[in-house]
Amino acid sequence: MNATTLSLSDAQTTPLLDRLTMALLLSFVATVQVSIVAAEALLVLLLFAWVAALVRDKTRPSAPRFFWPLLAYAAVTLMSSAFSIDPIESLIDSRQLFLFLIVPVVYDVARGARTRTVLDVIVTVGALAAAYGIIQYGMLHFDSLRLRPRGTMGHYMTYSGTLMLVIGVAAARIVFGVRDRLWPALVMPALIVALTLTFTRSAWVGVCVGVSLLFILKDFRLTGLIPVIIALLLALAPDRITDRIMSVFDLRDPSSRDRVAMLQTGAAMIKDHPLAGVGPNMVERLYTQYRDPTSVQKVNPHLHNVPVQIAAERGLPALAVWLAFIGMLAVGVFRIFRSGQDRVLAAGALAAIAAMLSAGMFEYNFGDSEFLMLFLILVTLPFAAERPDPHAVAAGPA
Repeated sequence: MNATTLSLSDAQTTPLLDRLTMALLLSFVATVQVSIVAAEALLVLLLFAWVAALVRDKTRPSAPRFFWPLLAYAAVTLMSSAFSIDPIESLIDSRQLFLFLIVPVVYDVARGARTRTVLDVIVTVGALAAAYGIIQYGMLHFDSLRLRPRGTMGHYMTYSGTLMLVIGVAAARIVFGVRDRLWPALVMPALIVALTLTFTRSAWVGVCVGVSLLFILKDFRLTGLIPVIIALLLALAPDRITDRIMSVFDLRDPSSRDRVAMLQTGAAMIKDHPLAGVGPNMVERLYTQYRDPTSVQKVNPHLHNVPVQIAAERGLPALAVWLAFIGMLAVGVFRIFRSGQDRVLAAGALAAIAAMLSAGMFEYNFGDSEFLMLFLILVTLPFAAERPDPHAVAAGPA
């Protein structure tokens, strides 16, 4: 039986509802890097289709083990909202917890070989987004700190964060893949250039850490390529880009000084509200009350640091649960990587975790909906790949 016949057999034996659910998943994955409105709408449709399939099959939803501390984090967040200075506003902001349902959906729908199709969509859309960002810089004058390339996203930080994750999974396929390396290798230069042109230092740090981790996992000697790549960027990049890169090491830089002040502001909030925090979405409202005297900005919407933001907003118990989630996730993904079953997906997930954590020291990326959606998809894929696709199994012997 050739590949064409097998593909037709798969399509004929897969129920219509399951094909619809997979189509909705791929559409959702594609729009995450394009439109938050479209992505959330498709996610709702996907959830309805997924639930309908569960009811039809009389099965219960399932999820990887790391989903349970994520649920606990959601519960602690809701308790923090109840003790907020504005419970209604905090509860409204907590609607982002709905996105955690991405984990069981991807785990159930994107089984087996389907995970590679999902990964193909992510890299391809990322490449198109990178091309658009380069056009914005080169032709539409998105070429300064005040006006940066943002692709189709509403903010350059969101755009750079998603590019960071795509670079990680594309690099994982190049480093650990045994096939399908050509496409990510072709688009990698565009991804790196687009990210560089965003002037976003936190994402640059995240990419360096994530890719370095991949090199270490493959062969520690490959880490020698990192300074070579950075040197090439410094040599070829415009002066405004090189100045931005060098500002990473300049403690006199206003944004760097302001981030230190934000940490001190967050520490003051945590000291006064250690158990429940000030409440989700309340940091900006209380910022002037706790503002450190060395702050550059009078008000900030968040504290530009994931652990500090979580502890200040939701309390130290929420931070402990979130750290448990990260720990359980990292251990589970590394177990899959060590098993050698599908190193590309596991390595891509490990790069995503490392990039999120390192960039998250300077930016509250875990609170960005588009970034969070793509992150949850990527870290769930290795676990979904371990599950057999029942329709592919049924079609195989034919």
